[in-house]
Amino acid sequence: MVRPCAVVDLSCALHDNPNHPESHSRLLTAIEGIPDDVPRITPEPADPADIRRIHDPQYIQALQERCSDTVTLSHLDADTYITPHSYAVALTAAGGALAALDRALSGEHAFAFIRPPGHHAERAHAMGFCLFNNIAIAAHRALDSVDRVAIVDWDVHHGNGTQNSFYLSNRVLFCSVHQAPMFPYTGRVQEIGNGTGKGFSINAPLSTGSTIADYHSVFSEVFVPAVERFRPDILLVSAGQDILSDDPLGGMSILPEDCGVLTSLLVHATGSALALVLEGGYGPSHGTAISHIFSAL
Repeated sequence: MVRPCAVVDLSCALHDNPNHPESHSRLLTAIEGIPDDVPRITPEPADPADIRRIHDPQYIQALQERCSDTVTLSHLDADTYITPHSYAVALTAAGGALAALDRALSGEHAFAFIRPPGHHAERAHAMGFCLFNNIAIAAHRALDSVDRVAIVDWDVHHGNGTQNSFYLSNRVLFCSVHQAPMFPYTGRVQEIGNGTGKGFSINAPLSTGSTIADYHSVFSEVFVPAVERFRPDILLVSAGQDILSDDPLGGMSILPEDCGVLTSLLVHATGSALALVLEGGYGPSHGTAISHIFSAL
């Protein structure tokens, strides 16, 4: 049995808007589900060089300057806020994803409880609550030491930023199951990659109200066979529990125990350790879902 660990960044409380769905309180709800015997690791900030592998240096500098100029709270767009500390918090969030990656590469399941989330962040701009694309940064780092990386994104929203980070690559397999139509209105079945990356993006949009039967079909009939054919050296998961039926931002019919089912399917797909990175999840049963994920790990 591979022992799991949790990477927990409580310093992200410095990036907080209590009136926003993506507030620090949602992280506290999530970590309630971490079993008592699971070791917790505090991440270090990512090296800006790792951030620059995914994001435009001008965007990184502009974000740092905007945060420095912010007194209490400001917005980059209608959805995405910053505080004076958000740049530093975003660096540590990326560092948390890297810490989970390092643990998984050493053979230990790891779940990074970090915020802000990342999978909407594009190369040159923030989007959808996200500042830096944490999982894409980790995947790019992984390619320094392995040949192939797979990413599975089960967040209720499509991971547009992650997909675009590797849309031309045949070394990263990106699989996303998401509610459609829904923000960011990408992730059509026809989006399969370009150039050498053609065929390495797989999108499974599902209708509102989809249940574990629908997700199980996508995983068992599409994602798991694709992962098995791809034979990745490491599997990363964009774990967004906004698929839960009580989530205020989603519209799916997933129960907390179903998140354990999805985790089990991925564990058995590779037989190696997983690195999970927190994305969405804003409902009251989030912590219960986390406990089921750890049971599956």
